[in-house]
Amino acid sequence: MTIEEQIEMTLDKIRPFIQRDGGDVIFDSFIDGIVYVKMVGACEGCSLIDDTLSSGVAVILKEEVPGVMEVLSVDQKPNK
Repeated sequence: MTIEEQIEMTLDKIRPFIQRDGGDVIFDSFIDGIVYVKMVGACEGCSLIDDTLSSGVAVILKEEVPGVMEVLSVDQKPNK
């Protein structure tokens, strides 16, 4: 199983909790240990989005997927 598949499977576990509040998380890419995601729905523009990413999504992904060092919003993705 690829690291991207592991990330998707883990996000599928997290997704119901985020959807319960009217939002969702979409996997964008995995580059150099960093997972880039897009928060949509109620999460988009929410003042707690940084907390959701760092205290929720990032903690779980780091625990469950070897190689994940950080989770950032796709807005923080460097242009390559």
